[in-house]
Amino acid sequence: MKKLNALFIALGMIASAQTLAQTSLRYGVESQYPPFESRNAHGELEGFDIELGNAICKTGNFNCSWVESSFDALIPALQAKKFDAINSAMNITEARAKSIDFTKPIYRIPSMLIVKAGEKLQPSADALKGKSVGVLQGSIQETYAKKHWEPQGVTVTSYQDQNQVYNDMVAGRLDGTLVMSAAGQSGFLDKPQGKGFAFAGGPVEDDAILGTGIGYGLRKGDSQLKTALDEAISKVQADGTVTRLAAKYFPGIDVTASKQP
Repeated sequence: MKKLNALFIALGMIASAQTLAQTSLRYGVESQYPPFESRNAHGELEGFDIELGNAICKTGNFNCSWVESSFDALIPALQAKKFDAINSAMNITEARAKSIDFTKPIYRIPSMLIVKAGEKLQPSADALKGKSVGVLQGSIQETYAKKHWEPQGVTVTSYQDQNQVYNDMVAGRLDGTLVMSAAGQSGFLDKPQGKGFAFAGGPVEDDAILGTGIGYGLRKGDSQLKTALDEAISKVQADGTVTRLAAKYFPGIDVTASKQP
């Protein structure tokens, strides 16, 4: 009987270890993009995607951890199995879907142009001809600007860190930046550095480039994780977690995932 009990205990420990392995989830994140993800004065990760990611982990019973990467290296790092899911305000696009899979859309944020207040600039190739615009390397804003603006005489410069874009705008080396509106508002316009700058015009539009919303990037064929994450995402959408966090981090912006930018 003692041997049988010991066997049951051993099997239970193995099962527990397997369960832990099945529910562990490593998020890949680019931590220089407030209010979505950044590090506070104590070196701790914070932001909309961090809180939402933790809520999804709790709802889906995942044991989560975070792995940092530059934004343009997130997809290669995912494919190299350095983490299990990209959680870094990544829009679901046709181009990216050729390389990786995605969860269902979780939320959406429009992309807008920031320029010096009072400048007669608009988010169009004609208005920006001869001007310089900074974008985050590997972002949909980079893809959009290089397709629609660069061939028409707009200088588009890519940066690994959006904060570097803001610094060059303040220094006068750039005329503007195309950025997700929430990131531009919280990460620049609401700060002393952003005084004298403002959004110009309305959101840019191109469904093929800008995508259907923001979701988690997954390795091709990782259907079991996709199913589990989609279920958890549906729950945090239904219980109001997504809209509550959106009101906290970017009030006034409609984040409904079903709408196009």
